Amino acid sequence: MTPENAQENLAGEERAAEFAKLSRFAAGRKRTLEQNEKQKTVAFKFGGSSLLGAKRMLHAAGLVRDAAEEHSVTVVVSAMKGMTDRLLGIANALEAGKLQRARLEAEAILQAHLDVLSELQLEEEDELRVRRELLLLGRDLMHEIPQTTYGCNPADAALRDRLASFGERLCSRLFAGALGKIGVPAVPVSSSDFVITCETFQAAKPELAETCRRGREVLRPLLNEGIVPVVTGFLGMTRDGRVTTLGRNSSDYSGAIIAYVVEADELVIWTDVDGVYTANPNENAEAKLLHELSYDEAHALARAGAKVLHANVLPLAAESGMVVWVRNTFNPQFRGTKIGPASGESGERGEA
Repeated sequence: MTPENAQENLAGEERAAEFAKLSRFAAGRKRTLEQNEKQKTVAFKFGGSSLLGAKRMLHAAGLVRDAAEEHSVTVVVSAMKGMTDRLLGIANALEAGKLQRARLEAEAILQAHLDVLSELQLEEEDELRVRRELLLLGRDLMHEIPQTTYGCNPADAALRDRLASFGERLCSRLFAGALGKIGVPAVPVSSSDFVITCETFQAAKPELAETCRRGREVLRPLLNEGIVPVVTGFLGMTRDGRVTTLGRNSSDYSGAIIAYVVEADELVIWTDVDGVYTANPNENAEAKLLHELSYDEAHALARAGAKVLHANVLPLAAESGMVVWVRNTFNPQFRGTKIGPASGESGERGEA
Protein backbone atom coordinates (compact mmCIF):
# COMPACT_ATOMS: atom_id res chain seq x y z
CA MET A 1 0.00 0.00 0.00
CA THR A 2 1.39 3.38 -0.96
CA PRO A 3 0.36 6.08 1.52
CA GLU A 4 -0.24 9.63 0.38
CA ASN A 5 2.23 11.40 2.64
CA ALA A 6 4.61 10.73 5.49
CA GLN A 7 2.15 11.72 8.20
CA GLU A 8 -0.27 9.04 7.01
CA ASN A 9 2.26 6.18 7.13
CA LEU A 10 1.27 3.30 9.33
CA ALA A 11 4.00 1.52 11.28
CA GLY A 12 5.87 -0.96 9.10
CA GLU A 13 4.62 -4.09 10.83
CA GLU A 14 1.03 -2.89 10.84
CA ARG A 15 1.19 -1.98 7.16
CA ALA A 16 2.66 -5.36 6.25
CA ALA A 17 -0.03 -7.12 8.26
CA GLU A 18 -2.78 -5.17 6.49
CA PHE A 19 -1.36 -6.02 3.07
CA ALA A 20 -1.08 -9.69 4.06
CA LYS A 21 -4.71 -9.64 5.15
CA LEU A 22 -5.78 -8.13 1.83
CA SER A 23 -3.70 -10.67 -0.07
CA ARG A 24 -5.36 -13.58 1.74
CA PHE A 25 -8.74 -11.94 1.18
CA ALA A 26 -7.99 -11.62 -2.54
CA ALA A 27 -6.57 -15.12 -3.07
CA GLY A 28 -9.83 -16.69 -4.23
CA ARG A 29 -10.62 -13.90 -6.71
CA LYS A 30 -7.05 -14.03 -7.99
CA ARG A 31 -7.39 -17.75 -8.78
CA THR A 32 -10.69 -17.10 -10.53
CA LEU A 33 -9.14 -14.40 -12.69
CA GLU A 34 -6.16 -16.60 -13.57
CA GLN A 35 -8.55 -19.33 -14.71
CA ASN A 36 -10.50 -16.91 -16.91
CA GLU A 37 -8.78 -17.03 -20.30
CA LYS A 38 -10.81 -14.07 -21.53
CA GLN A 39 -9.93 -11.85 -18.60
CA LYS A 40 -10.02 -8.17 -19.48
CA THR A 41 -8.49 -5.23 -17.71
CA VAL A 42 -11.14 -2.63 -16.97
CA ALA A 43 -10.95 0.82 -15.41
CA PHE A 44 -14.01 2.30 -13.72
CA LYS A 45 -14.17 6.04 -13.15
CA PHE A 46 -16.88 7.34 -10.81
CA GLY A 47 -17.93 10.99 -10.75
CA GLY A 48 -18.82 12.92 -7.63
CA SER A 49 -22.57 12.49 -7.96
CA SER A 50 -22.07 8.70 -8.03
CA LEU A 51 -20.25 8.83 -4.68
CA LEU A 52 -22.34 11.30 -2.70
CA GLY A 53 -23.03 9.49 0.54
CA ALA A 54 -22.84 5.94 1.87
CA LYS A 55 -25.85 4.62 -0.06
CA ARG A 56 -24.46 5.72 -3.41
CA MET A 57 -20.97 4.50 -2.56
CA LEU A 58 -22.27 1.04 -1.73
CA HIS A 59 -24.30 1.00 -4.95
CA ALA A 60 -21.20 1.94 -6.96
CA ALA A 61 -19.18 -0.64 -5.06
CA GLY A 62 -21.68 -3.27 -6.17
CA LEU A 63 -20.97 -2.37 -9.81
CA VAL A 64 -17.25 -2.89 -9.15
CA ARG A 65 -17.91 -6.23 -7.46
CA ASP A 66 -19.90 -7.49 -10.43
CA ALA A 67 -17.10 -6.57 -12.84
CA ALA A 68 -14.35 -7.88 -10.56
CA GLU A 69 -15.83 -11.37 -10.65
CA GLU A 70 -14.54 -11.73 -14.21
CA HIS A 71 -12.08 -8.92 -14.86
CA SER A 72 -9.10 -7.16 -13.39
CA VAL A 73 -10.50 -3.82 -12.20
CA THR A 74 -8.94 -0.49 -11.32
CA VAL A 75 -11.18 2.25 -9.90
CA VAL A 76 -10.67 6.01 -10.22
CA VAL A 77 -12.72 8.28 -7.95
CA SER A 78 -13.65 11.92 -7.89
CA ALA A 79 -14.36 13.84 -4.71
CA MET A 80 -17.89 13.58 -3.41
CA LYS A 81 -20.09 16.06 -5.24
CA GLY A 82 -19.61 19.62 -4.00
CA MET A 83 -16.47 18.94 -1.97
CA THR A 84 -13.97 20.51 -4.37
CA ASP A 85 -15.93 23.76 -4.39
CA ARG A 86 -16.01 23.73 -0.59
CA LEU A 87 -12.27 23.11 -0.37
CA LEU A 88 -11.56 25.96 -2.78
CA GLY A 89 -13.89 28.06 -0.65
CA ILE A 90 -11.35 27.60 2.15
CA ALA A 91 -8.76 29.21 -0.11
CA ASN A 92 -11.11 32.14 -0.71
CA ALA A 93 -11.63 32.53 3.03
CA LEU A 94 -7.87 32.56 3.59
CA GLU A 95 -7.43 35.26 0.95
CA ALA A 96 -10.04 37.34 2.77
CA GLY A 97 -8.23 36.81 6.06
CA LYS A 98 -11.20 34.86 7.49
CA LEU A 99 -9.21 32.16 9.25
CA GLN A 100 -11.97 31.11 11.61
CA ARG A 101 -14.35 30.56 8.69
CA ALA A 102 -11.66 28.51 6.93
CA ARG A 103 -11.09 26.34 10.02
CA LEU A 104 -14.80 25.77 10.55
CA GLU A 105 -15.26 24.73 6.93
CA ALA A 106 -12.29 22.36 7.09
CA GLU A 107 -13.76 20.77 10.22
CA ALA A 108 -17.17 20.50 8.55
CA ILE A 109 -15.68 18.81 5.47
CA LEU A 110 -13.88 16.25 7.63
CA GLN A 111 -17.04 15.64 9.65
CA ALA A 112 -19.08 15.08 6.47
CA HIS A 113 -16.70 12.25 5.53
CA LEU A 114 -16.72 10.82 9.05
CA ASP A 115 -20.54 10.79 8.89
CA VAL A 116 -20.42 8.80 5.65
CA LEU A 117 -17.99 6.38 7.29
CA SER A 118 -20.45 5.82 10.15
CA GLU A 119 -23.26 5.23 7.66
CA LEU A 120 -21.19 2.62 5.79
CA GLN A 121 -21.30 0.46 8.93
CA LEU A 122 -17.98 -1.27 8.34
CA GLU A 123 -16.61 -4.00 10.55
CA GLU A 124 -15.13 -2.51 13.71
CA GLU A 125 -11.50 -3.09 12.75
CA ASP A 126 -12.00 -1.63 9.27
CA GLU A 127 -13.94 1.36 10.59
CA LEU A 128 -11.19 2.18 13.08
CA ARG A 129 -8.55 1.99 10.34
CA VAL A 130 -10.46 4.18 7.89
CA ARG A 131 -11.38 6.65 10.65
CA ARG A 132 -7.72 7.02 11.57
CA GLU A 133 -6.84 7.65 7.92
CA LEU A 134 -9.56 10.30 7.61
CA LEU A 135 -8.46 12.00 10.82
CA LEU A 136 -4.85 12.12 9.62
CA LEU A 137 -5.99 13.70 6.37
CA GLY A 138 -8.11 16.13 8.38
CA ARG A 139 -5.04 17.09 10.38
CA ASP A 140 -3.11 17.70 7.17
CA LEU A 141 -5.95 19.87 5.91
CA MET A 142 -5.95 21.93 9.09
CA HIS A 143 -2.18 22.41 8.76
CA GLU A 144 -2.84 24.34 5.55
CA ILE A 145 -4.67 27.00 7.56
CA PRO A 146 -2.37 29.45 9.42
CA GLN A 147 -3.03 30.27 13.06
CA THR A 148 -2.83 34.02 12.56
CA THR A 149 -3.07 36.46 9.67
CA TYR A 150 0.46 37.69 10.42
CA GLY A 151 2.65 36.80 7.47
CA CYS A 152 -0.27 35.03 5.82
CA ASN A 153 0.32 34.76 2.08
CA PRO A 154 -2.40 34.93 -0.59
CA ALA A 155 -3.90 31.57 -1.58
CA ASP A 156 -1.72 30.95 -4.63
CA ALA A 157 -2.32 28.26 -7.22
CA ALA A 158 -0.10 25.73 -5.43
CA LEU A 159 -2.06 26.11 -2.19
CA ARG A 160 -5.34 25.84 -4.06
CA ASP A 161 -4.17 22.54 -5.56
CA ARG A 162 -3.14 21.20 -2.15
CA LEU A 163 -6.51 22.15 -0.69
CA ALA A 164 -8.48 20.77 -3.63
CA SER A 165 -6.63 17.44 -3.41
CA PHE A 166 -8.27 16.50 -0.12
CA GLY A 167 -11.65 15.74 -1.73
CA GLU A 168 -10.34 12.80 -3.74
CA ARG A 169 -8.00 11.67 -0.99
CA LEU A 170 -10.79 11.47 1.58
CA CYS A 171 -13.21 9.84 -0.86
CA SER A 172 -10.77 7.12 -1.91
CA ARG A 173 -10.51 5.96 1.72
CA LEU A 174 -14.26 5.70 2.04
CA PHE A 175 -14.79 3.93 -1.26
CA ALA A 176 -12.06 1.38 -0.55
CA GLY A 177 -13.85 0.73 2.75
CA ALA A 178 -17.18 0.32 0.95
CA LEU A 179 -15.62 -2.25 -1.39
CA GLY A 180 -14.15 -4.17 1.52
CA LYS A 181 -17.55 -4.25 3.21
CA ILE A 182 -19.07 -6.15 0.28
CA GLY A 183 -16.19 -8.57 -0.12
CA VAL A 184 -13.93 -6.84 -2.65
CA PRO A 185 -10.33 -6.45 -1.46
CA ALA A 186 -9.34 -2.86 -2.18
CA VAL A 187 -6.74 -0.29 -1.20
CA PRO A 188 -6.69 3.51 -1.67
CA VAL A 189 -3.86 4.81 -3.85
CA SER A 190 -2.99 8.44 -4.51
CA SER A 191 -2.40 9.27 -8.15
CA SER A 192 0.02 11.94 -6.91
CA ASP A 193 2.35 9.05 -6.05
CA PHE A 194 2.93 8.39 -9.74
CA VAL A 195 1.18 10.89 -12.06
CA ILE A 196 4.12 13.19 -12.81
CA THR A 197 3.15 16.59 -14.18
CA CYS A 198 4.53 19.96 -15.14
CA GLU A 199 4.48 22.81 -12.62
CA THR A 200 1.41 24.58 -14.00
CA PHE A 201 -0.73 24.39 -10.88
CA GLN A 202 -4.50 24.08 -11.38
CA ALA A 203 -3.98 22.99 -14.99
CA ALA A 204 -1.03 20.60 -14.87
CA LYS A 205 -0.14 18.40 -17.82
CA PRO A 206 1.05 14.83 -17.18
CA GLU A 207 4.33 13.41 -18.42
CA LEU A 208 2.88 10.17 -19.75
CA ALA A 209 6.04 8.10 -20.16
CA GLU A 210 7.23 8.67 -16.59
CA THR A 211 3.67 8.38 -15.27
CA CYS A 212 3.27 4.98 -16.93
CA ARG A 213 6.58 3.71 -15.59
CA ARG A 214 5.88 4.77 -12.03
CA GLY A 215 2.20 3.89 -12.17
CA ARG A 216 2.81 0.33 -13.26
CA GLU A 217 5.27 -0.12 -10.40
CA VAL A 218 2.55 0.99 -7.97
CA LEU A 219 -0.54 -0.64 -9.47
CA ARG A 220 0.59 -3.92 -11.02
CA PRO A 221 1.57 -5.60 -7.73
CA LEU A 222 -1.92 -4.86 -6.39
CA LEU A 223 -3.67 -6.10 -9.52
CA ASN A 224 -1.49 -9.21 -9.59
CA GLU A 225 -2.68 -9.99 -6.07
CA GLY A 226 -6.33 -9.58 -7.05
CA ILE A 227 -6.65 -6.30 -5.10
CA VAL A 228 -8.65 -3.41 -6.57
CA PRO A 229 -6.73 -0.11 -6.45
CA VAL A 230 -8.98 2.84 -5.66
CA VAL A 231 -7.04 5.68 -7.27
CA THR A 232 -7.64 9.39 -6.74
CA GLY A 233 -8.58 11.20 -9.91
CA PHE A 234 -7.71 14.83 -10.64
CA LEU A 235 -4.30 14.79 -8.90
CA GLY A 236 -0.67 14.69 -9.90
CA MET A 237 2.72 15.68 -8.57
CA THR A 238 5.64 17.72 -9.82
CA ARG A 239 9.04 16.05 -10.02
CA ASP A 240 10.03 17.74 -6.77
CA GLY A 241 6.99 16.35 -4.94
CA ARG A 242 4.41 19.17 -4.95
CA VAL A 243 0.75 18.25 -5.43
CA THR A 244 -0.88 19.46 -8.63
CA THR A 245 -4.32 19.11 -10.16
CA LEU A 246 -5.17 18.58 -13.82
CA GLY A 247 -7.78 21.34 -13.80
CA ARG A 248 -11.49 21.52 -13.04
CA ASN A 249 -13.67 18.99 -14.87
CA SER A 250 -10.61 16.85 -15.61
CA SER A 251 -11.69 13.75 -13.73
CA ASP A 252 -12.63 11.91 -16.95
CA TYR A 253 -9.15 12.70 -18.26
CA SER A 254 -7.52 11.39 -15.10
CA GLY A 255 -9.60 8.23 -15.48
CA ALA A 256 -8.23 7.84 -19.00
CA ILE A 257 -4.67 8.35 -17.74
CA ILE A 258 -5.02 5.62 -15.11
CA ALA A 259 -6.68 3.33 -17.65
CA TYR A 260 -3.77 4.00 -20.02
CA VAL A 261 -1.27 3.20 -17.25
CA VAL A 262 -2.83 -0.20 -16.47
CA GLU A 263 -3.30 -0.90 -20.20
CA ALA A 264 -7.04 -1.28 -19.76
CA ASP A 265 -9.11 -2.77 -22.55
CA GLU A 266 -12.05 -0.62 -21.47
CA LEU A 267 -12.65 2.56 -19.52
CA VAL A 268 -16.15 2.91 -18.09
CA ILE A 269 -17.06 6.46 -17.10
CA TRP A 270 -19.90 6.16 -14.62
CA THR A 271 -21.91 9.36 -14.40
CA ASP A 272 -25.50 10.51 -13.87
CA VAL A 273 -26.68 10.45 -17.51
CA ASP A 274 -27.49 7.50 -19.78
CA GLY A 275 -24.70 8.22 -22.27
CA VAL A 276 -23.67 10.67 -24.98
CA TYR A 277 -26.39 12.78 -26.59
CA THR A 278 -26.42 14.76 -29.82
CA ALA A 279 -27.13 17.85 -27.68
CA ASN A 280 -27.79 18.72 -24.05
CA PRO A 281 -31.05 16.86 -23.25
CA ASN A 282 -31.85 19.41 -20.53
CA GLU A 283 -31.83 22.19 -23.09
CA ASN A 284 -32.95 20.50 -26.30
CA ALA A 285 -36.02 18.29 -26.45
CA GLU A 286 -34.77 16.81 -29.73
CA ALA A 287 -31.49 15.58 -28.27
CA LYS A 288 -30.89 11.94 -29.16
CA LEU A 289 -28.96 9.37 -27.17
CA LEU A 290 -26.29 7.61 -29.22
CA HIS A 291 -25.54 3.91 -28.82
CA GLU A 292 -22.12 3.78 -30.40
CA LEU A 293 -19.55 6.17 -31.81
CA SER A 294 -16.10 5.96 -33.32
CA TYR A 295 -13.39 8.19 -31.91
CA ASP A 296 -13.71 10.44 -34.97
CA GLU A 297 -17.48 10.70 -34.65
CA ALA A 298 -17.17 11.61 -30.97
CA HIS A 299 -14.59 14.26 -31.88
CA ALA A 300 -16.95 15.69 -34.50
CA LEU A 301 -19.78 15.88 -31.98
CA ALA A 302 -17.54 17.66 -29.50
CA ARG A 303 -16.42 20.16 -32.13
CA ALA A 304 -20.09 20.82 -32.91
CA GLY A 305 -20.67 21.77 -29.29
CA ALA A 306 -22.05 18.54 -27.81
CA LYS A 307 -20.84 17.66 -24.33
CA VAL A 308 -19.04 14.37 -24.88
CA LEU A 309 -15.88 13.92 -22.78
CA HIS A 310 -12.87 15.92 -21.68
CA ALA A 311 -10.94 16.88 -24.81
CA ASN A 312 -7.90 14.77 -23.86
CA VAL A 313 -9.77 11.50 -23.23
CA LEU A 314 -10.35 10.43 -26.82
CA PRO A 315 -6.80 11.00 -28.13
CA LEU A 316 -5.44 8.92 -25.26
CA ALA A 317 -8.01 6.18 -25.86
CA ALA A 318 -7.37 6.16 -29.60
CA GLU A 319 -3.62 5.83 -29.04
CA SER A 320 -4.10 2.60 -27.11
CA GLY A 321 -7.25 1.35 -28.84
CA MET A 322 -9.10 1.47 -25.53
CA VAL A 323 -12.90 1.34 -25.66
CA VAL A 324 -14.62 4.07 -23.64
CA TRP A 325 -18.11 3.61 -22.24
CA VAL A 326 -20.29 6.39 -20.81
CA ARG A 327 -22.88 4.84 -18.51
CA ASN A 328 -25.33 5.88 -15.83
CA THR A 329 -24.50 4.76 -12.30
CA PHE A 330 -28.17 5.03 -11.39
CA ASN A 331 -29.39 3.11 -14.43
CA PRO A 332 -26.74 0.39 -14.79
CA GLN A 333 -29.06 -1.92 -16.72
CA PHE A 334 -28.87 0.53 -19.61
CA ARG A 335 -26.06 -0.15 -22.05
CA GLY A 336 -24.87 3.45 -22.35
CA THR A 337 -22.68 4.82 -25.15
CA LYS A 338 -19.69 2.95 -26.53
CA ILE A 339 -16.83 4.93 -28.09
CA GLY A 340 -14.09 3.02 -29.84
CA PRO A 341 -12.17 2.32 -33.03
CA ALA A 342 -14.08 2.65 -36.27
CA SER A 343 -15.56 -0.63 -37.42
CA GLY A 344 -17.15 -1.95 -40.57
CA GLU A 345 -19.94 -3.34 -38.42
CA SER A 346 -22.60 -0.69 -38.00
CA GLY A 347 -25.44 -2.77 -36.67
CA GLU A 348 -25.36 -1.21 -33.22
CA ARG A 349 -24.62 2.31 -34.35
CA GLY A 350 -27.39 4.87 -34.22
CA GLU A 351 -29.84 6.63 -31.99
CA ALA A 352 -31.73 5.22 -29.05
